[in-house]
Amino acid sequence: MKKKVAIIGVTGAVGQEFVQSLNDHPWFEVTQIAASERSAGKKYVDAIRDDSGIVAWDVGGEIPDYIKDMPVLTIDEINVAELDLIFSAVESQAARDIETKFAKDLPVISTSSAYRYEEDVPILIPGVNDEQAELLEVQKKNRDWKGWVAPLPNCTTTGLAITLKPLFEKYGAKKVMMTSMQAISGGGKTGVSAMGITDNILPYIPKEEGKVRKETRKILGKLKDGKIEDADIRVSCTCTRVPVIDGHTESVFVETEKEIDPALAKGTYETYNKEISVAGLPSAPEDYYAFHEDPTRPQPRMEREVGDGMTTTIGRVEKEELFDNGIKYMLFSHNKKMGSAKGAVLLAEMLYKKDKI
Repeated sequence: MKKKVAIIGVTGAVGQEFVQSLNDHPWFEVTQIAASERSAGKKYVDAIRDDSGIVAWDVGGEIPDYIKDMPVLTIDEINVAELDLIFSAVESQAARDIETKFAKDLPVISTSSAYRYEEDVPILIPGVNDEQAELLEVQKKNRDWKGWVAPLPNCTTTGLAITLKPLFEKYGAKKVMMTSMQAISGGGKTGVSAMGITDNILPYIPKEEGKVRKETRKILGKLKDGKIEDADIRVSCTCTRVPVIDGHTESVFVETEKEIDPALAKGTYETYNKEISVAGLPSAPEDYYAFHEDPTRPQPRMEREVGDGMTTTIGRVEKEELFDNGIKYMLFSHNKKMGSAKGAVLLAEMLYKKDKI
């Protein structure tokens, strides 16, 4: 029997990605959906109409049939007794209260930052730090909850942490300098003005750089005695917004303790591809990492459909002469797929496999 799930914040951009990612899912069935009071009481297809009456479906393809006529509930109308899991696509300001309300009874997987920095809350990326999922049991005990909250990282952190994991484990990555070139879709429906981004680069994204620094160290850390010990790695970053629709590109410089070169890095990523823990999960890509020796890759328009947006692409890998040991590279990560709802569904699959759901 499929696990019964609800999507909270279902009418927003991330909520729509959840709707699409869970269409015909072999393990999960969406049985309840909720949004704001303004949308409550309407059929889903009517709840996402704009002021002119046009259906504002902002993700690719058609609206899945299963959701079109499903009634949108208020938060208080969600029946937790008939659910196994909540997917939360609520904005951070409201997310804390809403996720707390549901975690008292059910597991909650969230795309918001509301709980990311709590001591008993892991920031999970399937295939990178699966072992930290055991902290969820500590969280339940600490808070006297039946469920838990498991947040995804910031979408900019996602690609960086995924590509650093093999380098950190095998070569002792100790210093990282990163510049991001982030898609406009990362700002949400109203986050970036057309006039502001056209023919332009925005050199600052509020709070983004602090999130990347904190989250990278936590994700690459180790679970010890019921707590995560942050990784001993220093991260400096500059986060920018560029006129690209979907997908974040990052330029990364890594200093390592051990000698490394592009060939060694390629072999390491290939080994991780073969041994990745999420292999076989419904939302997992065939290749977790794609490694290019072509110096013109990665490019957002060429990479965003690889692995249905779940593959992290690495290119321009070169020996970095500023360090005794180190490399530089470019990465591409899809902010709306692996970095958002579909990554959350993959996380749910991993936790289901671990009997946490």
